[in-house]
Amino acid sequence: MRDELKKVVLITTGGTIASNVNPETGLYSSGAISGKELSKNCDLPSDIELDVHSIFQLPSNEMTFENLISLKDKILEVFKNPDVAGVVVTHGTDTLEETAYFLDLTIDDERPVVVTGSQRSPSMMGTDAYVNLRQSIILAASIECRNLGTMVLFNEKIYPAKYVKKNHAGNIDGFTSSVEFGLLGYIDGEEIFIHQKAVERETYQLKNPLPYVEIIKCSLGSNGKLVEYAAEIGAKGIVLEGFGRGQVHPYVMGGVKKAIEKGVIVVITTSTPEGNVKLVYDTPGTAYDLYNHGVILGRNYDSKKARIKLAVMLAANEENIREKF
Repeated sequence: MRDELKKVVLITTGGTIASNVNPETGLYSSGAISGKELSKNCDLPSDIELDVHSIFQLPSNEMTFENLISLKDKILEVFKNPDVAGVVVTHGTDTLEETAYFLDLTIDDERPVVVTGSQRSPSMMGTDAYVNLRQSIILAASIECRNLGTMVLFNEKIYPAKYVKKNHAGNIDGFTSSVEFGLLGYIDGEEIFIHQKAVERETYQLKNPLPYVEIIKCSLGSNGKLVEYAAEIGAKGIVLEGFGRGQVHPYVMGGVKKAIEKGVIVVITTSTPEGNVKLVYDTPGTAYDLYNHGVILGRNYDSKKARIKLAVMLAANEENIREKF
């Protein structure tokens, strides 16, 4: 890598950070601004060279598994160049946390991948678009941020992809991570402060397309009909979002048993923002009951992250998912 310039590749996918007002509706259209237009307003340090690629121009509610594969492949292609210090991905905030975790699971490179976006359009008063993008580029250029996996930079805070969550629909402080795991660090202007990093990382080589995996949220009195239906229409995996330590109503168990008989992988997660799924109670519908019928315990991350991980493991032909999840 050249000493005089730090080369960062910006890959844009659309979202609010690339949105502009549609004069016909008076509302914002996602993906209307190109990456080159955005980057012109970032006033980057002179030692950073930016190379911009636009891969999609989508609102992130339209992102698909196929888009994730294309994005991952583009990043891997970019990283074939040893002169590249890091990659920044701009993304809509609706599904940003899922995309970031997918990249964390599938990009095995020490160089940083930073995912960012904005809660306010570049044309809105008080926009966070340019500061988030500028600081993400500085972060991706930094040698301090190697071996941290995929990160999310938002509102000066650096989050681990595995535990980042969108926590506000519109406020510029739109993302958080669990109290248990906290921030990786923060950036103050151009100064980067890294406080912690993961003890270990896990990455997978995809061998097949990402399969259909569905999330089913369980609530008071839920039955197993949606679980049965997901299995019938071809889901290869189902993530249940249960109560507390990983409980569901006993009525759900019938659908779970039928899904597992069809060969569907079922995972139980918790709807609580903190804490592990754990075997604590022995009554019907508990994590203990689910586990004894072949359900995988989803541990301490939410249903959306569990869905991404299960899809990745299935596409990687990972053996012993039950033990490794």
